[in-house]
Amino acid sequence: MIQQDFKNILQLHDAYPTEQSCIEQLESIRWDGNVVSPYDITSFVYKCKDNKYICKNTGKTFNVRTGTMYESSRIPLRKWFVAVWLVTCEKKGVPSTELARMVGITQKSAWFMLHRIRKQFGISNDEPPLTGEVEMDESFFGGKNKNRHWNKKVKNSQGRSFKDKTPVLGMVERGGSLIANVIPDTSQKSITPIVLQRVDTSATIYTDEWMGYDKVGALYHREFVDHGKGQYSTGNITTNRIENFWSIIKRGIIGVYQMASRKHLQKYVDEFVWRYNVRKLKHYEAFGIALCNMQHRLTYKQLIYG
Repeated sequence: MIQQDFKNILQLHDAYPTEQSCIEQLESIRWDGNVVSPYDITSFVYKCKDNKYICKNTGKTFNVRTGTMYESSRIPLRKWFVAVWLVTCEKKGVPSTELARMVGITQKSAWFMLHRIRKQFGISNDEPPLTGEVEMDESFFGGKNKNRHWNKKVKNSQGRSFKDKTPVLGMVERGGSLIANVIPDTSQKSITPIVLQRVDTSATIYTDEWMGYDKVGALYHREFVDHGKGQYSTGNITTNRIENFWSIIKRGIIGVYQMASRKHLQKYVDEFVWRYNVRKLKHYEAFGIALCNMQHRLTYKQLIYG
């Protein structure tokens, strides 16, 4: 875990002035003085020069980048650290064009780097289910048809259309964590399995009047507000928390990323969900957690064609 308190990028540079200091930090996080081979965890490991190691049982060479999001990347770790810092600390994210300018790489490399970082933020199925009072709501991403150029307008795409918009289901435990998943549609068939997987059946759920929650309402204690009648809060019955999250992520996509394709939308959602869930931590603490979550490698081929 990171012990130093960084308040800005300058202090981050002072803490990690060389590539070797970054390598030593990652080795401390990953192995804590006991190097383990990524090829055979039972194998004895030989230390070599240039921060390399050899797995005795397989004969393969590896380093601290092997099997992580940094593997096969020619970008120095100091630049990776800056990217992780910006992603974790900027409330609405950092665009690839800005990251490219700040660390001196191409926009394509910065875009790939940011997606590799987002890969670490995906919620695991091992996460404990939400409990207590849980607000849930669905939102649509893809822009309004009236704002599109005349040759890009989509016919019959008003309201809850899935032709040009992608729905996302969000669930937030009051005083706790938030979960959000891209879904194919907002029907009971799509909503119910996710809720059953992510929310404990002892929870009280708060929704709007949408009929997609009717089956869930039979399995949980459900309270709802009727937005169609202009009702947004009745005592403790409200979905304002999850709706506030929608405003944050949409402002981030519109103002910072400017667009997020249907294919990559879940990755952007994961980024904003992760920042929400660590919102109470100090910046250096969130940075340290992000550095620790480096076990999932994403290749360019997987990103483009996966």
